[in-house]
Amino acid sequence: AERGFADFLQGLWPEAQQRGLSRKTFDRAISRIRLQWNIPDLDPPEIAGEDPRPSPKRQAEFGSPGRYFNEKSMRNLAAIGAREMARYASTFEQIERNTGVDQEVLAAIWGRETAFSRAKIPHDAMSVLATQAYLGRRPDFFRPEVLAILQIAERGVVPMNQLKASWAGAMGHMQMLPGLYVKHATDGDGDGKADIWNSLPDAVATSAAFLKASGWVPGLSWGYEVQPLQQLDCTLEGPDQGRPVADWVRAGATRVAGRQWPQSLMAARSYLIMPAGRFGPVFIATDNYYAIKAYNESDLYVLFVGNLADRIAGSGAFATPWRDVDTFT
Repeated sequence: AERGFADFLQGLWPEAQQRGLSRKTFDRAISRIRLQWNIPDLDPPEIAGEDPRPSPKRQAEFGSPGRYFNEKSMRNLAAIGAREMARYASTFEQIERNTGVDQEVLAAIWGRETAFSRAKIPHDAMSVLATQAYLGRRPDFFRPEVLAILQIAERGVVPMNQLKASWAGAMGHMQMLPGLYVKHATDGDGDGKADIWNSLPDAVATSAAFLKASGWVPGLSWGYEVQPLQQLDCTLEGPDQGRPVADWVRAGATRVAGRQWPQSLMAARSYLIMPAGRFGPVFIATDNYYAIKAYNESDLYVLFVGNLADRIAGSGAFATPWRDVDTFT
C-alpha cells in the first residue's frame, strides 16, 4: 500500500502541471505527504493476518436529532457567538454589507464548524486529502481536492506546515475544502492575501463569498418553524417542490408561538422541511436554506446553523421538541 501510494502521488504531476504548479512546488509538497492510516472513512486493502480498517466514525449529522440539538450546548454556543460577534462587530458588519449574507448565519457556521475556533484542527491537509483520494471510500471526490491543495501551496498564502485540516480535509476557522477555497478565496482584512487558517476576517469573507455564489438572497430569513399539521407530510418535501409561501399558508401552515407571516414574503419561493417526519419540528424554508445546504448537505446541519443564528440574534429553541428516534450507521 505504501509503495502504491508513492506511485499514486507521482501520477498526479500531469494534472498538477495543468493547474499551473511548478515542478519545484510539486516535488516539495509530495516529499512531505505521508499516508494517514489512523483517519476514518478509509477502505484499505486486505493484508494477510491483519484487519487494517479503522473503526467507523459516526458523524453527528447521522445521530438522533435530539442529541444534535442539545439544549445546553446550543445555549452555550449562542452566548459565545454573541460575545464573538461583538468582539468582531466591524468585521461581520462589513462582510454583510459587501455580500448581503446575514452576519449571524456566518457566525453560526463558525460556531458549528470549529466552536468559534476553539476546536483543534490537527491534521496535515495534504496528507489527509491524499490518503482519502488513495485509500478512502470516495476517491473520485477527493482527487480534485488533492490537486486544489497543491494549487494553494503554489500560491504560498501560508507555509506548507500551516496547511492544517480536519480528517476530511476541511480547512481553517470555517472549515472549507480546498476546491471551494480556490474558487472563493477572499481577503477580508485587507492585507492582500486570503489566509483562512490564521485570519478570521479572511475565513468569514471567503465563506460569505461562497454562500453568495450559492444563491444567498439578502434580507431573507433561512426559514420559519410552523405548527405540525396533517396536511403537511414528507411527500411534499424537496428542492423540486418549491412554491410560494402563500401556497403553504393556504394549505394551513401556521407559524409557531402565534407569529404572523410577513406579507412581503407571500410570493417568495419556499420549501417544506421535515427532517424527522412527524417526530420533530416542521419548517417552511427559503432559498437561503439551500444556500447553507451547499455548505453541508445535512438538513440537521442547516437547521442547527439557522437556529444558532436566530439564538445569537436573541431568539430561542424550536417550539416543537425532537422525539427519540433510532440512529443511522
